[in-house]
Amino acid sequence: MEKRLEKKVAIITGGADGIGKATAFRFFAEGAIVVIWDMNVEKGEAVASEIVNAGGQAVFMKVNTSVYSEVETATQKVVEHYGKIEILINNAGITRDATIRKMTPELWQQVIDVNLTGVFNCIKYVSDVMVENGWGRIINASSVVALYGNFGQTNYAATKAGLIGITKTLSKELGRKGITVNAVAPGFIATEMVKKMPDEVLKSMEEKVPLKRLGLPEEIAAIYAFLSSDDAAYINGTVISVDGGITI
Repeated sequence: MEKRLEKKVAIITGGADGIGKATAFRFFAEGAIVVIWDMNVEKGEAVASEIVNAGGQAVFMKVNTSVYSEVETATQKVVEHYGKIEILINNAGITRDATIRKMTPELWQQVIDVNLTGVFNCIKYVSDVMVENGWGRIINASSVVALYGNFGQTNYAATKAGLIGITKTLSKELGRKGITVNAVAPGFIATEMVKKMPDEVLKSMEEKVPLKRLGLPEEIAAIYAFLSSDDAAYINGTVISVDGGITI
């Protein structure tokens, strides 16, 4: 494999599991220095260790991205150690599903804090580092639910739609500084969590997709890698749906 991200320092939030984990391994294969920010210490350290044992460079840092001060401290540590940050994958996200009549303010706020405020916190600090270097790639994990909604996910859909607004706004603000900002909107992806759903639910999900299958975490990671590379140098402010055609 051509190493399109050779020696690029890449922060992957939520990199301990699911799509984030697949992204960490893909970025390692592409030659990047992988920095995993996550709250799951056991899984995060395991991913970093596996990359290091395979001959790559990776480090895990326990970071709650919804806490401004934690992001500030973590960003400073990355810069102190590597001297730069070139790629930020805002992949971390949570769900707290409920219909609007059953959704409590706590369920609403928890999702807002991680999925929206967490992304703001990361971009706020990391973009300053990128501006100083005159180069950067920021990729935000939106979702197809941001484009067409989903029953019982008012909070989640709101945050993922908000990320599209952030992406388009910051592509205008940061583009002139040599930084591209894009979003990826995954559809139904076969993460370990999703695969634990009942077979009939999985079958129903597959039937809704024109390709008649769920996506793979590695397929999202591949798009992240492409958007982070020089091959995507003229792509800015866009939202790429990776959903097997479900939004058609």
